[in-house]
Amino acid sequence: MDTTLLASVALSIIIVAISICAWRVLDWVWLGPKRVEKCLRDQGLAGHPYRLLWGDMKDDAKMKNEALSKPFDFSDDVDQRTLPFMRQLVKDNGKNSFMWFGPNARVIILEPEEIKDFYTKVSDFPKVANPLGRLLLSGLGSKNGDKWEKHRKIANPAFHQERLKHMVPAFYQSCSEMINKWEKLASESGSCELDVMPDLVTMTCDVISRTAFGSSYQEGTRIFQLQCELAKLLVQVFGSILVPGWRLLPTKTNRRMKEIDREIRASLKGIINNRGKAMKADEAANDLLGILLESNNNEIKENRNKKNAGMSIDDVIDECKQFYFSGQETTSNLLVWTLLLLSKHPNWQLRGREEVLNVFSNKKPDYDGLNHLKIVTMILNEVLRLYSPVAMTARTIHKETNIGKLRLPAGVQLAMPITLVHHDPEVWGDDALEFNPERFANGVSQAAKTQLSFFPFGWGPRICIGQNFALLEAKLALTMILQNFSFELSPSYVHSPHSILTLQPQHGAQLILHKL
Repeated sequence: MDTTLLASVALSIIIVAISICAWRVLDWVWLGPKRVEKCLRDQGLAGHPYRLLWGDMKDDAKMKNEALSKPFDFSDDVDQRTLPFMRQLVKDNGKNSFMWFGPNARVIILEPEEIKDFYTKVSDFPKVANPLGRLLLSGLGSKNGDKWEKHRKIANPAFHQERLKHMVPAFYQSCSEMINKWEKLASESGSCELDVMPDLVTMTCDVISRTAFGSSYQEGTRIFQLQCELAKLLVQVFGSILVPGWRLLPTKTNRRMKEIDREIRASLKGIINNRGKAMKADEAANDLLGILLESNNNEIKENRNKKNAGMSIDDVIDECKQFYFSGQETTSNLLVWTLLLLSKHPNWQLRGREEVLNVFSNKKPDYDGLNHLKIVTMILNEVLRLYSPVAMTARTIHKETNIGKLRLPAGVQLAMPITLVHHDPEVWGDDALEFNPERFANGVSQAAKTQLSFFPFGWGPRICIGQNFALLEAKLALTMILQNFSFELSPSYVHSPHSILTLQPQHGAQLILHKL
């Protein structure tokens, strides 16, 4: 074969390869989204026309920035600041709506039948795969399929009620340190003004360190700091289009995120190895990590002939990262919003304190007593309804699938706006935006006009495994605060709900504490 023919063949191959790549790019950025858009509109769904690459992301970011710049009040809808674009879209087009997250269509799930499918058909609607998001949350909550089932089975023993019962002393010890600090601040005048948020974060971090790893907050400080920095970087990244291969580029942000991930994993690997050595020396596995390792060892022994039995060291590290971040963020934010709302509504603060003193007086709270706190439970549920830790969760579709009455094509994402459901007047009544714990007087199932309307921790098979852990910790902390202090909003407090992966006050939580 002469050189001219070889060059011609090579050129033809190059042209075909370029054509295939160009076609795939064109299909990704335009043809595919337009096909999906037609399919959605044919089924009666409404949304903005698809716009090249960005979709609705620029409008979404603009509305969020505008909302964060405006004054905000307790009576306003939190969705105005967390999900302003989606909220307006539903208001304009009704509950059968969709939006564009870059070139990906997101169908908004609000109808009861769709919500049920969303949470129960876990194999049809897996978690959205986001390699960057997994730098922060790579444990059970991000797993799908067989791997999720295996991790859930191994992690379950760590969160059994009997295990949680034995963790109450650790909860108490961490909370006592915070209460003692506040008492010293209020010792001279009987009251003090402070931003309670940093102390609540420290307390919940300390709880996780003690209950998950048998150590104190000081030993895990660096991991918490790194995860906080990583969360802020991820929020920035999520606001831009995730171009395939972009995370592999050596940008400043990408390099820093990878550095943080490496340092966190190295620290956790050291903690895990030390715990493994202690267990070999017959030290009891009383913390979450010890129980997880014990359960994992049992799983490996029972399935020693199966491939990939149990969890690898990297899998255990992923679960530890989940312990650190989710366990701390959820409870600290729940307590912050609870104290703020009880400051705004002193009648409910008084009712909660009366119940606590009736059950415990000034004695040390115990597990059985905490489970008999009806009013405190009502208060926490109402706070979770109004200020859910996560505003929205998403799933993806890998093949054409039914959900409710819809038939959706592969590639479509499902967006479950938790707070839109939690604040819907059609579901909760005309007072949906008001703080009214009384709505939970007969339990969660009777609180709303329709079933499956309250899911701050998710629902169905994938409900958060740490739900009972978080609520028990929150009950104990709130009980001890009510036993020792009354509190009111400081004049310097500015109400500013702000979502950095989880919902938190943008400018802190300044309160005036009065020693009882």
